[in-house]
Amino acid sequence: MKKQQKGFSLIELLIVVAIILIIAAIAIPNLMRSKMAANEASAVAALRTLNTSAVAYSTTWGIFPGALASLGPVASGTAPTSATADLIDSVLAGGTKAGYNFTWTGGGGTTGYSISAAPVSTGVTGQRYFFTDQSGVIRVNPSTTATSASSPLS
Repeated sequence: MKKQQKGFSLIELLIVVAIILIIAAIAIPNLMRSKMAANEASAVAALRTLNTSAVAYSTTWGIFPGALASLGPVASGTAPTSATADLIDSVLAGGTKAGYNFTWTGGGGTTGYSISAAPVSTGVTGQRYFFTDQSGVIRVNPSTTATSASSPLS
């Protein structure tokens, strides 16, 4: 008399693998879009933080910061200065956060500044480009570097 074999047949295993691959093919693009949307939301929040920090810096020292690093953290045990105001974290002061590169232009005087945010890898870490200046208005461009002429973020 033959023993009854236990386990799955090759066909059953292939069907299960096929189902898993179909689910993955549907889920992965949605995951990438969600990640890009989160990175873009983080970039906008960082620009708002930078605007607020620049106003606080200007209130304290009478000029706008000349560089992004001027808003950064101080060394342990030292007081904030115009070179390191301790208004933003070290990640943002480094110029790259959540898939976006932040570029600070101008400042160092009372005339103003501008900040642009560009995705590290277009289509992977983000789609849109952002811009803001001392006016506090965040502007967006869907295809190239945003400027003061770009549309305001709605």
